[in-house]
Amino acid sequence: MRHRRPPRLVLLPVAVLCCLGARPSGTQTGGPPPSTAAASLDQQRLGRVRELVTDAIKARQLPGAVVLVGRGDQVIYQEAFGNRSLVPSVEPMTLGTIFDLASLTKVVATTPSVMILIEEGRIRLSDRVASYIPGFGKYGKADITVRQLMTHTSGLRPDLDMTEQFDSYDTAIERASGEVPIAPPGERFVYSDINFFLLGDIVRRVSGVPLDRFAETRIFGPLGMNDTTFNPPASLGPRIAPTERCTRLGWPCDTPGATVLRGVVHDPTARRMGGVAGHAGLFSTAADLAIFCRMLLDGGRFGSTRVLSPLAVAKMTMPATPPGQPNIRGLGWDLDSVYSSNRGELFPLGSFGHTGFTGTSLWIDPITRTFVIFLSNRVHPDGKGDVTPLRAKVATVVGSAIVGEVPMEEVRRARVTGTAFGPSGSAPAPGWTGERVLNGIDVLQAEGFERLKGRKVGLVTNHTGRSLTGESTIDLLKAAKDVELVALFSPEHGIRGILDEEIPSTRDEKTGLLVHSLYGDTLRPTDRMLKGIDTMVIDLQDIGARFYTYTTTAAYVMEEAAKRKIRVVVLDRIDPIDGFDIEGPTLDTSLVGFVGYFPMPIRHGMTLGEMAKLFNAENRIGCDLTVVPVKNWHRDMWFDETGVPWVNPSPNMRNMVAATLYPGIGAIEGTNISVGRGTDTPFEQVGAPWIDGVRLAADLNARHVAGVRFYPTSFTPSGDKYKGEACQGVFVIVTDRDALRPVRVGLEIAAALNRLWPAQYKIDLSVKLVGSTDTLARIHAGEDPAAIAASWAGDEARWRRLRAEYLLYLP
Repeated sequence: MRHRRPPRLVLLPVAVLCCLGARPSGTQTGGPPPSTAAASLDQQRLGRVRELVTDAIKARQLPGAVVLVGRGDQVIYQEAFGNRSLVPSVEPMTLGTIFDLASLTKVVATTPSVMILIEEGRIRLSDRVASYIPGFGKYGKADITVRQLMTHTSGLRPDLDMTEQFDSYDTAIERASGEVPIAPPGERFVYSDINFFLLGDIVRRVSGVPLDRFAETRIFGPLGMNDTTFNPPASLGPRIAPTERCTRLGWPCDTPGATVLRGVVHDPTARRMGGVAGHAGLFSTAADLAIFCRMLLDGGRFGSTRVLSPLAVAKMTMPATPPGQPNIRGLGWDLDSVYSSNRGELFPLGSFGHTGFTGTSLWIDPITRTFVIFLSNRVHPDGKGDVTPLRAKVATVVGSAIVGEVPMEEVRRARVTGTAFGPSGSAPAPGWTGERVLNGIDVLQAEGFERLKGRKVGLVTNHTGRSLTGESTIDLLKAAKDVELVALFSPEHGIRGILDEEIPSTRDEKTGLLVHSLYGDTLRPTDRMLKGIDTMVIDLQDIGARFYTYTTTAAYVMEEAAKRKIRVVVLDRIDPIDGFDIEGPTLDTSLVGFVGYFPMPIRHGMTLGEMAKLFNAENRIGCDLTVVPVKNWHRDMWFDETGVPWVNPSPNMRNMVAATLYPGIGAIEGTNISVGRGTDTPFEQVGAPWIDGVRLAADLNARHVAGVRFYPTSFTPSGDKYKGEACQGVFVIVTDRDALRPVRVGLEIAAALNRLWPAQYKIDLSVKLVGSTDTLARIHAGEDPAAIAASWAGDEARWRRLRAEYLLYLP
């Protein structure tokens, strides 16, 4: 536990604006009368802050707040509003209230700590993270740099999975080291807590002391920030603003009977790391943060104390993301991104700040030398508060009140263009070069079919087995020198991919070869079919969903080949709906079968070749397996970014929109609804004669599901379910495929149908495709689909870790 310093002398001049009118209940002002510095802000305009905050409190957007505004070395305005606690008892907010800063930890503790070590030559921005954290470099993370952690361009996802409980700092670092990036390093801005708890760990490893001790010794202590600390002692408890009810490891924080978090960090990952983490865990007051802001405005110095050099402050608050990146970040600090609404409408580009999840924010403008501190515990008591609009309005009002000595020419010149980025020294990111993607057959052909020389080959394929030039894999292998193509094998939909029924064995008209059906009398190759074959080649385009049967066909071929010592070569093809998104419940082991070969989530994020490797090892198939990998493909690429022509993988998979929605719409098609088979747009619409499309669309749109909208439609299928019957339903419009979670879309539709037409809808018919009896039970119980989807996080995390070892391609 940190030793508390004796109270300091008042170092900060305080000038408080006493707003006109009666003070609202629970509102506190303090300090001496306004100084002459107050003249630099229009007091009447600034008085609007009180009205905004009190109105938001009345609307239950937050229980209370402290707002502090400073200019230069003066505090011009500070006021406490409402209450800091509502349960278990009501306590009024005070200026000295201590708040859980949440993500302000990133810029108040972690960023300056890293900058101090950079100043001392102990860390470089271009250093690889793996050079500090052993084992971090696996799974495509070897080239992630310190700069990319600080700018959220590492490609790591936002956070660890919260449904899997752990209680160890080291476990969090170990799990971060086992992460598979969702984008190549340096390519995309993804705000990530993982980035900053890794930075906190780098501070620990380089300095030899934990982040909290380093920040206390080098920053908070020297500055006299007496109330700023991780893991505050019990003696400060009465002054701390509580957050939510929560068990020690629980998340979300609405567990019945749980105690209210007070002095224990709200963020679950930081809590599980012992309360000290680079992304969250710091507690502080408005007065302490005012000292910190003044230090930054004065180039790293407060009074006679210097904690950073002027160049270090300038470096971390100028653009550090690559030119052209729409989200412009400094080192740790937010400059102009989707998260910078707390800048308001008036502060110029060139200012900087940050927010915290619990309802905290800083915004600092070096041009006008103004800073705005907004501290609230908007998550108290039930996590439903929202201060995002309020923080922006407060900053705008403060900006409008700045009337004295504004350097207008400097404001006009202030532009954040990224030109200050310059040569970064970062490791080069292995992004897509613009070359067309080559699937396995193209790579094999470029090698002159060397891997198959002298082999007697059986080929499992269909119409998707084509080279980049459009030649069929059948014809290429038939013509290959020193390769004997003995027989063909067809999966579901047949060798030409046009049938929606059981397929008989036939003979290929062009080559005269026998085509053995693996979707007819047998789903597996037999002794008779495999006679005279020493190598089975598989070339099929998977679609990225667990229940797409080409996956199981490939696995069955591997099993039968292993029994007969026959080699298997998989000509890999991309996952068309990207190779990193994972979604859905894990398949119950009792439901493993042809439409679900292995317990995994619905959207698996793997190629067929990668799954073949995983099946071979995890199911101990023992197959002599070779995967011919795809070339020039990275996991964040969608099919339309590859330059490969689209070929319908199956009769009703007619475009990328259908493929994108398929993991969710396909999961529920086993029920008594039509998913558009027998129409021009299968998997883009759902309906049935008993559905009211207008009502269903309104219900679904009210849910505000990310990435989609719904509109009422009617259609009459020419085949499949409800053939010749008029159906009403909804058409699904994909508005943002990166934000879209297709399995969630299917879940929302199923839950709405079960809620609106419980007597007609037969949700249990989807059990084999959804693959989770728990998910179906939750739908039956009327549970919120958002909560159901959240319950999959543990399954998704386990799959992400399991599959990591078998991935063939970089992020």
